[in-house]
Amino acid sequence: MSRLRLGTRGSPLARAQAEWAAQRLKQAHPALDVELVVIKTSGDGFIGAGSPVPNIQIAAPNVKAMFVKEIEEALLRKEIDFGVHSAKDLPGSLPSGLILAAYPPREDPRDAFGPGSSPCWDALPAGAALGASSLRRQAQARLKRPDLRFEPVRGNVDTRLRKMREGGWAGLILAEAGLKRLGLDSVPREILPLELMVPAPGQGALALEAREDRKDVLEILAAADDERSRLEVSLERAFLNLMCGGCSTPLGALARLQKPSGSGERSSSSSRTSPQALSKAGGGERASMALTVFWAAADRSRAVRLSGRSGLGAEELGSLIDSFRGRIAAA
Repeated sequence: MSRLRLGTRGSPLARAQAEWAAQRLKQAHPALDVELVVIKTSGDGFIGAGSPVPNIQIAAPNVKAMFVKEIEEALLRKEIDFGVHSAKDLPGSLPSGLILAAYPPREDPRDAFGPGSSPCWDALPAGAALGASSLRRQAQARLKRPDLRFEPVRGNVDTRLRKMREGGWAGLILAEAGLKRLGLDSVPREILPLELMVPAPGQGALALEAREDRKDVLEILAAADDERSRLEVSLERAFLNLMCGGCSTPLGALARLQKPSGSGERSSSSSRTSPQALSKAGGGERASMALTVFWAAADRSRAVRLSGRSGLGAEELGSLIDSFRGRIAAA
């Protein structure tokens, strides 16, 4: 196959991510031609209509699916060969017949504070207005600063920055990965530590989705897969699925693969490493997975932040997230 149709949203960030993924595939398959097919999703319409963010839970219990639904439908109708998503936009389960074929190398998954009238997070004055629509971001910010006020803000990065300036807000919270992928190095920001803000499951990662029965496409997309990103994001998504998380659930998860010393840096498509090989690498040392999660009740009555570590075996990882679910239920 010398030509693939790539389905993507039309936002500047989505197009930048799709073009990056296409270039990565072309590096592995020089004769490959990738056509970008722009698809307007329900999420784009939701943002474009200026829907009031406080009504999200009424209008759309799972806003995540709104940003991928039409792309997945185009896949199932065979109008495109694969889709590129921000992994954090994917709900916990996929439609029957579709599969996540590749996770390219992940960008920085952390959140960042974009300064407005306040130069940094620690300088936020009492009762400051902060641009943040995500319930996850709001819930975690409230734990540190219950006095903060939150302003709904959606759209691309330029739109969010403009709304912050026009509204005179003290700042806003953005994903660092989006700023990097758009080449916005000049935008001032402060990386928020994990102790303050656990990112969304899959944040900073891309996911290439295709039909499970298209073995020819899956073979081509495999060249873009990064094993470390796959291991980390798969565990985060397993926790998301276990907790039935959507945009109506304030939930964060960040997994970090801890390799034994001397086992090398991040794997690539030309040097893929299986979980079994990682577990045995390092002269007796075992690779492990560190996982930090955040969960809050929708009514703000409870909030839990947990950290743990396990080996890379499926049973070990399953036991880790099961234990987290039990501790959250008991909180």
